[in-house]
Amino acid sequence: MTGMKRATVKNLMLFSGRAHCQLAQEVADLLGTGLVPTTARDFANGEIYVRFTESVRGCDAFVMQSHTAPINQWIMEQLIMVDALKRASAKRITVVTPFYGYARQDKKHKGREPISARLVADMFKTAGADRLMAVDLHSGQIQGFFDGPVDHLFALPVLAEYVTSKYDAAQMTVVSPDAGRVRVADLWTDRLGCPLAIIHKRRDPNQVDQVTVQEVIGEVRGRVCLLIDDMIDTAGTITKAAEALMGAGAAGVVGAATHAVLSGPAVDRLKNSPISEIIVTNTLPLSDELRFDKITELSIAPLISRAIREVFEEGSVTSLFNGEA
Repeated sequence: MTGMKRATVKNLMLFSGRAHCQLAQEVADLLGTGLVPTTARDFANGEIYVRFTESVRGCDAFVMQSHTAPINQWIMEQLIMVDALKRASAKRITVVTPFYGYARQDKKHKGREPISARLVADMFKTAGADRLMAVDLHSGQIQGFFDGPVDHLFALPVLAEYVTSKYDAAQMTVVSPDAGRVRVADLWTDRLGCPLAIIHKRRDPNQVDQVTVQEVIGEVRGRVCLLIDDMIDTAGTITKAAEALMGAGAAGVVGAATHAVLSGPAVDRLKNSPISEIIVTNTLPLSDELRFDKITELSIAPLISRAIREVFEEGSVTSLFNGEA
């Protein structure tokens, strides 16, 4: 017999961009590994340089970067990291995006608009990514934009565990802030065993982030309403929904969202809203300026670390969500 035989040992390596190092370190600690030492810096003109200081040949690479502000910089850095890994002969590259940038631009509302969520997926594929992992995409269809396996993780178990430990589900109503989140709200009601209500709203097509609440559909009078959403950006949607619920006789309002974007007037709006508590995860970094007494931050690191382990060991990510993912 000619040729050479070698027993191949799989090697998991975790890489982190500079956008949210704290979350990446939490994930690394839970996996029992370290972050691969990386040199990353910006040139004077804004160009990004990345180099890994260890060999990555033949490794199973997981590249973490949460697309926080400035979002274009961090997406570009992650693309450059993927390209560096591909050129350094990594065996498989999984892009891990706790928050997937441009996810709201997932379809055309008017003529001559881009579908930027598809563009981001195409760029990662072109850069050399074999797999994509994200937490609570704005819409499920984004999974079809990437030409390869996509692991769509749900933050619901993390958020729901906290809610059930603090509130009486028998006195709650889960509220979807719009028709687009009804499917997720259904999963919440199945988990908590409580009724569902929906906020019917309209957006001004000519005004970004301008929401007009139209009607509350469902029984909310005398109940604590749990408003659920995938993200809180300027907080216009969630605060107007909370006001409508209180106007409909709700006993109180609690907010739960995966991604705390909290742009512009969000913090002031939430502080002055009737919402008693806003529960979020740490998919995005929260600066001291964005922290206030109403906000509760939960760690998403255990979920991400378990999903990475399942992918690395050729296990089932779906098993983390009782077959729902």
